[in-house]
Amino acid sequence: MSMPVKSLFSIGAILALLVLAVPVSADTVELKSDHPDRYVVQRGDTLWDISKRFLKDPWRWASVWTINDKIRNPHLIYPGDVILLTYVDGKPQLSVVHEEKLAPPPAAAPVVADMPQAVVEPVVGATTAIEEPAGVTPSGLQVVKLHPKAHAESITSAIPTISPEAIVPFLTEPLVVGRSELGRAGYVTVGLDDRVALGDGSRFYARGLKDASIEHYQIFRQGAALKHPDTGETLAYEALYLGDARVLEPGDPTKLQVTRVKQEIVPTDRLLKTPEKAALPYYFPHAPEKNVKGRILVAVNGLREFGPTTIVAISLGKREGMEEGHVLRIMRHVGVSKDPVTRRNYKMPDEETGLLMVFRVFDKVSYALIMDASSPVHLHDAVRTP
Repeated sequence: MSMPVKSLFSIGAILALLVLAVPVSADTVELKSDHPDRYVVQRGDTLWDISKRFLKDPWRWASVWTINDKIRNPHLIYPGDVILLTYVDGKPQLSVVHEEKLAPPPAAAPVVADMPQAVVEPVVGATTAIEEPAGVTPSGLQVVKLHPKAHAESITSAIPTISPEAIVPFLTEPLVVGRSELGRAGYVTVGLDDRVALGDGSRFYARGLKDASIEHYQIFRQGAALKHPDTGETLAYEALYLGDARVLEPGDPTKLQVTRVKQEIVPTDRLLKTPEKAALPYYFPHAPEKNVKGRILVAVNGLREFGPTTIVAISLGKREGMEEGHVLRIMRHVGVSKDPVTRRNYKMPDEETGLLMVFRVFDKVSYALIMDASSPVHLHDAVRTP
């Protein structure tokens, strides 16, 4: 999947939502002890990275953000812009000073016949023309060159909140399913020439595909059950993505061809309609409105110990009020320890180890990206409202 970063994560929409939706008092925002007074935005930066330079809690960016209404598109941040830290009534404020750039002057064009010439270099977006005298034609007509003045936004993409590459592959696959969702789906029966294991380009038959208008499918296999470590409740089942296929001949059975394979495909593997491609949702970090507490259920990389940029599933979903963009603290689940004097076990308090941000929500579970971690994060560590 390839989309411009600007279309995926519009910083204007993010900051506008942040300012309106998160009325956190600036009194609660703590600056880092080594914070800079100014920072020049670099290519590859994210809003989260920049916030970390100034604030102990990067997701509280909106609490100290001010809008400069004297500049065009004040919410958009580009490489070369300057982030300034100032104080108003003793409270910190962050603002952006946009860097304006002139398009490079065009090469001079010769005057032909008696017609006045104008040289204009095309620039995407609104521009302001700057006239430069360029002499007079033999017939007395004034000749000028037009140099368009353009803001950097016309040639550079705005920075995203987080790196899109970290989560894009996880936005178009189900990831988790209910107990019967795959059971009701169509399924692979056999490959052509009686092939059992299917690979890239393999042709095969499937049954249970009732909608003849669907052309593209994703292929899945039901994985492990995701159970709450405290209650034992089965929250969902992992959906193991195996590949893609397209219909060659509809009917019963349906003839298809594998167009992409990630893992070997075998009979009984299930087919679900490929979702429509759409622009990614706008993520704006914010805390849940109520206190919630859950556990990390599994890491996508399959490890039991992990760190920043790892994608994890947590035991909180729509029924607990989770939303995309919710930020949660990660608490190391220490468990119990034996008292050396009484020789009895006692419960140890959880220790804070990092932050994660939810980017996809299901009924009983959510997927989140670990943004920061001061020490290794483990399976079943607690997550809670910051």
